[in-house]
Amino acid sequence: MPLSEQEQKLLDEMERSLYHNDADFVSAVNAGRGRVNYGALVLGILLAIAGLVVVIVGVITHLPIIGIVGFVGMFAGVLLALRPSSSAGRPSSGPRTGSSPSAAASKTNLMDKLNDRWDKRQDREE
Repeated sequence: MPLSEQEQKLLDEMERSLYHNDADFVSAVNAGRGRVNYGALVLGILLAIAGLVVVIVGVITHLPIIGIVGFVGMFAGVLLALRPSSSAGRPSSGPRTGSSPSAAASKTNLMDKLNDRWDKRQDREE
C-alpha cells in the first residue's frame, strides 16, 4: 500500500531531522555494518556441507556417534559462516590506520553535499 503524498512528506521530513539532529546515532548504526569476510563465509559453507555429508554417512551406517560428529561440524560451519567480521562491532572513532585524514574529510564532505542536494530537491518539490 503506497503512502499518501502527505505521509511521504512527513516521512522525508522525519528522516532529514534524524540525519541533522542525531548524527551520532546515525553514525553508530552505520558503523555496525561491517564488511563481509568472504573467506570465513566460504569455509563455513564448506564445513557445513561436509558436516551434512558426515550426518548422512552416520544415518546410512547406523552409527549415532558419526551423526553427532557431523551435526557438530554442520553447526560449527554455520556459526563460522554467519560470524560478523572483526570490524563490525567496533565503532569507528576516526580514520583507520592507513587511511589519510583527507579521505575521512572527503567522505564527510560527500555526505554534506548529498544532504544539501537532497534538501534542495525537496525544497523544489514543495
